[in-house]
Amino acid sequence: MQGRPIRALTVGQGPRKVVFIGGIHGDEAEGAIATAELPAAFESAGLGGIVTLTVIEDANPDGRVAGTRGNAHGVDINRNFPASNFDSSDGGKPLSEPETRVITDTVDRVAPNLVVVAHSWSGRQFINFDGPAREIADRFAAASGLPVEESRSFAPTPGSLGSYFGRDRGIPTLTVEVLKGSDPRTVWEQLRPALLQAVRG
Repeated sequence: MQGRPIRALTVGQGPRKVVFIGGIHGDEAEGAIATAELPAAFESAGLGGIVTLTVIEDANPDGRVAGTRGNAHGVDINRNFPASNFDSSDGGKPLSEPETRVITDTVDRVAPNLVVVAHSWSGRQFINFDGPAREIADRFAAASGLPVEESRSFAPTPGSLGSYFGRDRGIPTLTVEVLKGSDPRTVWEQLRPALLQAVRG
């Protein structure tokens, strides 16, 4: 890493635990306003008594500054988790990157009922899920207008966060893929009801 902090904020004190990750690929900043606005919206919705929400603002700050998918080492953090489908053909080892370790340590500490990660995709948008999250994804789709896609249906995801936490460890995991290049304010306005609903459970 280049010395940039990975910032996290926890709001609420309820028994339900949710981890929201505002970004993991440095060239996908479309969820930035949603990440910034979510804690205040959470508190305004009166969810603090039933949910503890931990927000990791940006899990790849070096990549964000550089505008690159990978981190300062050129590693795709979302392929660096110790999932059963990890692919070492490109070198490296699971959890070799500090960013991946921060995310893993946070999830291990919080023991969440749900993990939500913000991404973007060129040419289309959808809500993707891993683990026992189909029902949550369906509700998210109804509230946001994004179609649902299971990870296995569109691309291999070796060593991904969803593969590790969702499929291997059974933690419901949603990956929100908005249209790459979308206005971040418009993204927040579209996703706000669905995100609050998913957090509430």
